[in-house]
Amino acid sequence: MIPVIMAGGSGTRLWPLSRTQYPKQFLQLNSNLSMLQETVKRLGAVDQVSLICNEEHRFLAAEQMRVMNQPCSVFLEPVGRNTAPAIALAALQAESEVRSLRLSDVRKDDEQQSPILLVLAADHVIEDEAAFRDAIAKAQPLAQEGCLVTFGIVPTHPETGYGYIKAEVNQPMPAGGEGQDALSEAFPVSAFVEKPDLETAESYLAEDGYYWNSGMFMFRADRYLEELGKFRPDILEACQKAMADTSADMDFVRVNSAAFEACPDESVDYAVMEKTDRAVVLPLDAGWSDVGSWAALWEIKAKDGRGNVLDGDVIAHDTSDSFVMSSNRLVTILGVDNLIVVDTPDALLVADKNKIQDVKKIVAEIKGAGRNETFQHREVYRPWGKYDSIDLGDRYQVKRITVKPGARLSVQKHHHRAEHWIVVSGTARVTKGEETFLVTENQSTYIPLGEIHCLENPGKVELELIEIQSGSYLGEDDIVRLEDQYGRA
Repeated sequence: MIPVIMAGGSGTRLWPLSRTQYPKQFLQLNSNLSMLQETVKRLGAVDQVSLICNEEHRFLAAEQMRVMNQPCSVFLEPVGRNTAPAIALAALQAESEVRSLRLSDVRKDDEQQSPILLVLAADHVIEDEAAFRDAIAKAQPLAQEGCLVTFGIVPTHPETGYGYIKAEVNQPMPAGGEGQDALSEAFPVSAFVEKPDLETAESYLAEDGYYWNSGMFMFRADRYLEELGKFRPDILEACQKAMADTSADMDFVRVNSAAFEACPDESVDYAVMEKTDRAVVLPLDAGWSDVGSWAALWEIKAKDGRGNVLDGDVIAHDTSDSFVMSSNRLVTILGVDNLIVVDTPDALLVADKNKIQDVKKIVAEIKGAGRNETFQHREVYRPWGKYDSIDLGDRYQVKRITVKPGARLSVQKHHHRAEHWIVVSGTARVTKGEETFLVTENQSTYIPLGEIHCLENPGKVELELIEIQSGSYLGEDDIVRLEDQYGRA
């Protein structure tokens, strides 16, 4: 079984913490692990996982897997094309690897079956991990037999924010053999239902056989490709062309950009699951949430005696049923109820908890105004480390830069700015023009406008320095990279 984890998406409903360059799947929202790391952890020991993510998140994904010491392959989508094409990439890769084994001297087994794919989202919370793993074990006999399994969440309330799966509860799957119990617990899918209004959702709970659509699946790679080819041959053909011309870039697999960009945008539900006659739903009751809003996060987190979730440096008085998060300074709240307050270094959200789904309207307005607060945080992560924009004026910018041990920034130059570097801790190896030298704590160096330069951390501890930029233009696009070990343009 190969876990395939969908790690794309921007998570705008959790703004201002979740942003385009650092979306919710990479955030620590429910523990000291990111949501992606939690997704991998709950699988237990697995030899390999396949991640599918956007080009701009590739180093975030790889670094979080490195911290966990988890082997993985990372597929880079040049553009987002929804879940049906993304899963097809993973299925085609899995089938290719099986064919290689059949042709190798290691294993010549014509009966070697297609691998089973367990398709998961990287941004879900599942509280009962034992129940989750039990459901995976129960789904495997079904997938092995050629069924396309979806995990239906047992609903706890009439939710209007989720799609539903209607199961044919009077027609359980035929049982037999070792998988008898598992097969008898699954049901054929009658229909996939769009997000309902409240009255309809209440009627679903009153009627047996409705489950929340979790977006988690299990099936054999060959069966998925077969059904995709039957119902959406255009998607399959585009993905086959994209996978026919792949290239390895460090730990990443790049597909042919032009071929994948030509692929239709479609979800796996619409492309396959709603059309196939082999879809089955396996009920899952494991404390699941897709954490689709701040209100959803409030629901799952531990609360004080007045129903408050207080995260960070927060003081609350005469306040109830609220979620308050502070990332870097004291936040106080007094005499209010049912609020969402999320404070970040460059943006503050205050909202009625019952209106929090409309945060996407705020995000759209900010984006439409051409502002940067929806795209990235003040603190920006790079493959070599991170930087924090401490101060910004008309002709100057001050950054706090952290470089990981052994990491190296690109060899570069700037047309519009000069830079002054002051080392706070650690040791920097600086290349400036034709000379290379070390700069240690409390020492500094100056990089004139137009000078070719490079910064490297040769030590065993993090390098921290203050960078003062001055010039007529201070944008990140005034970086002319001449050499880069991370393959960036």
